[in-house]
Amino acid sequence: MGAITGTFKGFGVTFSHMFRKVVTTDYPFKPPVSAPRYHGRHILNRHPDGLEKCIGCELCAWACPADAIYVEGGDNTEENRLSPGERHASVYQINYARCIFCGLCIEACPTRSLTMSNEYELARDNRQDLIFTKEQLLAPLLPGMEQPPHPMRLGDSEKDYYVGALSNPGTSAGAEHAANSPGRYQVEEHPGVTFPGAEQQAQRAAAGKGDEA
Repeated sequence: MGAITGTFKGFGVTFSHMFRKVVTTDYPFKPPVSAPRYHGRHILNRHPDGLEKCIGCELCAWACPADAIYVEGGDNTEENRLSPGERHASVYQINYARCIFCGLCIEACPTRSLTMSNEYELARDNRQDLIFTKEQLLAPLLPGMEQPPHPMRLGDSEKDYYVGALSNPGTSAGAEHAANSPGRYQVEEHPGVTFPGAEQQAQRAAAGKGDEA
């Protein structure tokens, strides 16, 4: 008797789901919107004049519990200035095959250089491609910014930069939404090869470039 009752209970679960509304996500043509505080791909932000906020202190690498971040610091000179102050990150890498997206690295950053975006399209078919370099992580240049190296434009010392960041953060927010952001998912073209949805993805990419213009 108990076996029969258990069988009907199991079918009850099945029948209860048969009459529920089916929810289908049309991914990747209509990707779902992530939560505002979602921890996604990292971004290395810039000051309003284009200089990098990262000072190569390696605190993010020390704070990472998964040992996914590798940083090499370099010295700034007046002829080759990439950030305010004495140091910059000459090498910056994040291995997304190891990253657990815990956010401890952004808490350790003293200059608010490293932040986490809402970008979640990180799937790759090659493990090597999951190691993002500094060029891929750097925020894009916004209007009015100048590609480093160049002298400091916002003040005579690094203090002017960090105090001014409270009211003028540069690209600390929203950089992940820029269509030309390095490391953002791009549609790859292969001559003579088509795949389902290729046309729709191309339209999405073109729409993103149009918004940027």
